[in-house]
Amino acid sequence: MTASSLPGFRDSYPEDFVLRRHIFSGWREVARRYGFVEYDGPPLEALELYTAKSGAEIVGQLYSFVDRGDREVALRPEMTPTLARMVGARAQGLPKPIKWFSIPQLFRYERPQRGRLREHFQLNVDIVGETDVMADAELVAAAVDVLRYFGLGADDFVARVSDRRLITLILEEIGVPSGQVLEAISVLDRSERQGDEWLAERLSELGLGEAGVRRVLAVREHSLEDLSNEYGGSSGVSEAIQRLDAFFELIDHQGLAEFVVFDPRLVRGLAYYTGLVFELWEKSGRLRAICGGGRYDDLLAALGGPDLPALGFGLGDVVLGELLKEKGLVPRDSARIDDFIVCVTPEQRPAAIALVRRLREKGRSVGLDYRGRSVGRQFRAADQAGAARAIVIGPDEQRDGTASVRDMSTGDERSIGVEELLAELTAPDSAGNGA
Repeated sequence: MTASSLPGFRDSYPEDFVLRRHIFSGWREVARRYGFVEYDGPPLEALELYTAKSGAEIVGQLYSFVDRGDREVALRPEMTPTLARMVGARAQGLPKPIKWFSIPQLFRYERPQRGRLREHFQLNVDIVGETDVMADAELVAAAVDVLRYFGLGADDFVARVSDRRLITLILEEIGVPSGQVLEAISVLDRSERQGDEWLAERLSELGLGEAGVRRVLAVREHSLEDLSNEYGGSSGVSEAIQRLDAFFELIDHQGLAEFVVFDPRLVRGLAYYTGLVFELWEKSGRLRAICGGGRYDDLLAALGGPDLPALGFGLGDVVLGELLKEKGLVPRDSARIDDFIVCVTPEQRPAAIALVRRLREKGRSVGLDYRGRSVGRQFRAADQAGAARAIVIGPDEQRDGTASVRDMSTGDERSIGVEELLAELTAPDSAGNGA
């Protein structure tokens, strides 16, 4: 038997779950604050669900196979096709806008590297059935607030925002042949890694003249005002700029202006984006994008779903986890218990077991010794379990209906009646946590 997991896959020991649980909790809390409701779908889908969106070339990136029913299937590499299928099944009966989120585990056969594995968990947040720019601002604000929830600030990350429709219209104005615009978008997307010289060569290959290449390179450094001054004579460009102006005004109203910037270099290479696009990046540049998304008004219909406008983002746990570690924002190991019950002699075990049950009903996490070891060994076990308190039941305590409670961090002890001890505790809340 092999001693290690497969390349690109993770073993998650209890101490690793401290961070994962923290991330999932933050994701769910921010989604709840914004009024999103959680859904999920199967981790295995028909292969055609993904090839319909991304083409047959995506198969090489998938974990796909033919199942025993002779169906071509794949482990899900993304959630949007499942969202389209599920919304399509009930589109008529769902109130609009549809505001859903999910935390799926996704799988892609890629080269493992820092910030990218062959499996990861991802927060997916989507709004379906709304065209107003308020939805765009709400989505970006939610993504920003996810990172703020974990203690990250404007010095740590930035949300880069652009608009695919605007960039497309400007490229057409500059003279990129209409049949080459999508390829030009793809080239622009890769140019941040390749540089301006590479970009100029690729644009020339697409049929753009030297003057046009210079104008495209200049666009990547322009502000919204610059673009309005140079290209605002086109009604389409003017409308797109006005929408972005409205977007940034809404972001300002939410008090998030310091986190969000316009960046025309950002286009996101996926062909299905139709409007606003954005990515969240940590400012040192050492990590990959933390989050990415945008508006994809035509995608659900293209996937066989309803003809509804939509926008959404995905935010993975791998890069976010790396960033939280770098910033010292990983919570302390919470793999600990609240109470450990210590029996002085075997005769106290019935009373101890009854107390364990009553404490657990109060929402406490409680451990006890299974083998009747010495009191000293039981205290060592309590320490190893990270218990906050050791509650001792001996012959005197059993007789008097009391317990001796030791604070494991300070060593302070007190004697208290069992009923009084239980009365100090509140009932567990809806999340199963007691006070």
